[in-house]
Amino acid sequence: MTNTQTLIKTAKAMVANGKGLLAMDESNGTCNRRFANADISQTLEMRRAYRELLLTTPGLGDCISGVILYDETIRQAKDDGTPFIQVAQDANLLIGIKVDIGTQDLAAHPGEKVTEGLDGLRERLQAYFEMGARFAKWRSVIALDDIRLPSQSCIEANAHTLARYATLCQEAGLVPIVEPEVLMDGSHPLTRCQEATEAVLRSVFGQLTRQGVVLEAMILKPNVVVAGLGCPTQNTAQEVADATVQCLRRVVPAAVPGIAFLSGGQSGQLASSRLNAMHVGHDLPWPLSFSFGRALQHPALDIWAGHDANRVAAQQALVHRARCNCAALKGEYKTGMEAP
Repeated sequence: MTNTQTLIKTAKAMVANGKGLLAMDESNGTCNRRFANADISQTLEMRRAYRELLLTTPGLGDCISGVILYDETIRQAKDDGTPFIQVAQDANLLIGIKVDIGTQDLAAHPGEKVTEGLDGLRERLQAYFEMGARFAKWRSVIALDDIRLPSQSCIEANAHTLARYATLCQEAGLVPIVEPEVLMDGSHPLTRCQEATEAVLRSVFGQLTRQGVVLEAMILKPNVVVAGLGCPTQNTAQEVADATVQCLRRVVPAAVPGIAFLSGGQSGQLASSRLNAMHVGHDLPWPLSFSFGRALQHPALDIWAGHDANRVAAQQALVHRARCNCAALKGEYKTGMEAP
């Protein structure tokens, strides 16, 4: 099997059989902030213990096809010394790795960011492949307001880096997850988010094509089209689903094997409800799935609270959220599925 055929097979497997991805690739700083909010000690050992809890959750592979790890995580092991990579492989989970190194201010463009990490990326990708990773992730962040943002310069800068990252991934034998996130911060209406998201994705796919990315061997991880958190009008799940599907149908080639949404600050229930609405009454040219972080993890983190006695209950909460999202992929999620 050629490298391209292997990549295509992996990309399809990431969104196959009604499963999604668990994003557990928070940087140490982000993880520590979430620990602080939950009154958990911000130490290397507590991060390791939490990640072990997630990866060893019984039944996780029934709903999750792969996990996205952080550099620290991919090098860690269970208490008994079993490497996390082996734990994931034993659970039939594909291993992914976050490879960007975060955002920096975009020069001459106040309020906008560009994602860094291309320097030395070829070597890092090869090392991750040899460790067992089979896909990677790179997140770009697009700020949005009612008038000025995003600038075309910001859109093009991030689209270009996403495409360069994607070509390097495929060269190394890794399926790239391409994540251009239009943020939901602000007071803009849903129509403004749809307009900006379409512009961003149009630029991204233009760059992917120019850089020679094999579209059949990548996964898109976009935001859901929603009004800003500060907007007085918050749309129904069906309105969000209709706008999101319309946006994607306009700009995402049918060659792409799957779209896995980011949660982007949505609650678990809201993310499941909107995902469910996309699978009711829409003709979809590609599988729509999920690649959720907080929307999957948050209940488990709150329950665990750093105490091993809460481990089983936390794992049950994680599996419940994963099952809710799997139901949404069939258009079968109901709010009544949520525990009272």
